[in-house]
Amino acid sequence: MSIKKILVHLTHPHVGAWNFRPEHKVLLESRVPGLEVDVCLNTKDFRDRLPQAEAVIVWVFKQAWLDSAPRLKLIATPAAGNEWIELESSKGLEISFGGFHGALIAESVIGAMLYFLKAFPLSVKMQKQKKWARIKVSEKLRSLYNSRVTILGFGRTGNAIAERLKPFGCTVTGIRRNLFPVPRYFSTADRIRTFENWEQIFAQTDHLICALPGGVETDGILKPEHFEALPKSCYFYNVGRGNIYQESDLVSALATGEIAGAYLDVFGEEPLPETSKLWEMENVLIQPHLSAVAPHYLELFIEELAERIHSEGLLSY
Repeated sequence: MSIKKILVHLTHPHVGAWNFRPEHKVLLESRVPGLEVDVCLNTKDFRDRLPQAEAVIVWVFKQAWLDSAPRLKLIATPAAGNEWIELESSKGLEISFGGFHGALIAESVIGAMLYFLKAFPLSVKMQKQKKWARIKVSEKLRSLYNSRVTILGFGRTGNAIAERLKPFGCTVTGIRRNLFPVPRYFSTADRIRTFENWEQIFAQTDHLICALPGGVETDGILKPEHFEALPKSCYFYNVGRGNIYQESDLVSALATGEIAGAYLDVFGEEPLPETSKLWEMENVLIQPHLSAVAPHYLELFIEELAERIHSEGLLSY
């Protein structure tokens, strides 16, 4: 068996789970016999070694770097979106994006749903005041059971969220561009629809979860009339990309009570500016684009990449 080498440059200044560590090297080499993993700790080291590299694992790869990478055949990244690896010319170059995020994002979404439905913010407030507020809290309590959940963007992430919601007794409507076979875990009440049917679907939605990718096709896809069509008791969740609506439209829907609340992990501008009105809204839960983060993030990526190497022949050049 010939030895294959892969050059790794995965570092992040803020999120520890996004840094490639020695134990990750050991895990990847154990999952792919005959693979030699070379780790770079900074961009200069990576750029210096790039001319000899045939395969790399990175967060970012710039178009200008291709000229110094004549032997490159594979770029692999844990990221799901292509914002950081969007090459104009990639002929003869395989690009492998992460697809493992769904289970982690589903946990965040379900946590946010329970945060709202179980009145946790009010309970914390009453706890700080040392008040046994049974009446006030009980009036706010709701259940996921029999909830009507609409998932806008029913790809891998949307599918993973839906599958984990079914044990709670939710009815799921998945919206995607093209209809595809109904998942095995669906019940007779669950359905797949296209966005053309949005008006009727939105009117019957208790939770609207957006898991759409970024890009021109999804820019501004949600407009004021979409928020207006939702029941006032509906909660909104965005774990896709922040380009899908104008922030002012969402702020208006939240301020006027057109929707009950929102869990937001992604934004049109990141970091979210301090001037954003979203920071001050009591019915909003904000996370700084971390819905897929967990200590075993890179372990999941490595397991997925190893499987692709074996099943898809990513290193068979």
